[in-house]
Amino acid sequence: MSFNALLLAGESQTLEFKTSFDKATVESLVAFANAKGGTVLVGVKDNGDIHGVTLGKETLNEWLGQIKSTTSPALIPDIEIEVIKEKTVIAIRIGEFPVKPVNTRGRFFKRVASSNHQLGVPEIADMYMQSLQLSWDAYVAPNTPIDALAMPKIKRFIAQINNSGRFALDDETPLAALEKLKYIVNGQPTWAAMLLFAKEPLRHHVHIGRFKTPSMILDDRQFTDTLFEVVEQSMQFIVSHISVAFEFDGSVQRKERFAYPLPALREALLNAVVHRSYTNPNDIQIKIFDDSIAIYSPGDFYGDISIADLQTDNYKSSLRNKLIAEAFYLTNNIEKYGSGFIRIRKALRDYPEVSLEIKEIGAGVELTFKRLAIDANEPQQTNEVEKSSVKSSVEIIELIARNPDVTAKELAQTVGVTLRAIEKKIAKLKREGWLIRVGPNKGGHWQVQKVDK
Repeated sequence: MSFNALLLAGESQTLEFKTSFDKATVESLVAFANAKGGTVLVGVKDNGDIHGVTLGKETLNEWLGQIKSTTSPALIPDIEIEVIKEKTVIAIRIGEFPVKPVNTRGRFFKRVASSNHQLGVPEIADMYMQSLQLSWDAYVAPNTPIDALAMPKIKRFIAQINNSGRFALDDETPLAALEKLKYIVNGQPTWAAMLLFAKEPLRHHVHIGRFKTPSMILDDRQFTDTLFEVVEQSMQFIVSHISVAFEFDGSVQRKERFAYPLPALREALLNAVVHRSYTNPNDIQIKIFDDSIAIYSPGDFYGDISIADLQTDNYKSSLRNKLIAEAFYLTNNIEKYGSGFIRIRKALRDYPEVSLEIKEIGAGVELTFKRLAIDANEPQQTNEVEKSSVKSSVEIIELIARNPDVTAKELAQTVGVTLRAIEKKIAKLKREGWLIRVGPNKGGHWQVQKVDK
């Protein structure tokens, strides 16, 4: 691209303007080298106006020496001189460096949009692993014996793999099977094995809560378990705190429609657990509000993928945790690598009232499912109502039909909700004509009226 074209383009992912050469110039070159390469134009103001620079006989050699001596691995850029309107402008070009990350004076930068982003320790580790096509979870967990793994979890994992049909393992020698899959190396468990099968799970939490407002928490849990288990625990909590509508089609059988598509929520949860940065100390955070569910995963997007890429059906993903991803793939929890967002969009097609927002927050990614419209007739959820909302009215009717003398307290215990929630549900069924009370509250019994419906 010509100098004039560069000036017209303005600062971008691959272009930076500097009025003079200084340490900030070197930082920009490092940021470009850690991204997709780029050009620094020295002698140009931020708005694109020509400022010009004065060159001595050895100026460019001195600049080149400073760049080489203050970067590691040493960068050797291309330098070009251009005279525009009788003013000298210098173009310093650097390509994407093959082995990352590059640093200057111990500081690491990456070009993001039109600015230089200083990398934190987890991002530095991710970039190094990706550059060498390594995976952190494939490394051996130091000073960890093989008996730190729970054999029942390993056997269950192997059984799931064999049932999936994607791989065949000998279930008589579970440790040898794990070694075959690289979860055990030289008789020691890898980080992936510890995250998946440890007797004492590593402290990577899923912190999940039901909120009425950002400051009013109705229910709050912290799950700390191995990864397959924590996915199921978290999903159960989510399902228990979202509303569900029941449709009757002429029989006692019901049709359930949750406020959000469960496959999309599960896919988002799996994405957070499988692809999070486990070198980042933060927790996965899930916040459930009346009209939205937000799932935050520590670790920014891995590789060169962007939010815009995720909106397409042909994006190419990179795996931060290769062995963890393979474990969930072999057990049929995920279909194939890099297709999670495609499946989320597919699940959302039947929910036009639910939108999905993807954004990067700090050193993490947040997915927010937002209900665009709330039915005015839908009961506003409280903690007790939520716990009973996923219990079918039919379930109560069937219990009463089998035992007309059952008490509200017994119903609450059987269904697994509070007495208050059962009383509200019964009152609603009475108003709708499903139930009537025969005789007094004490000594009387229930009668189901509309079983045919």
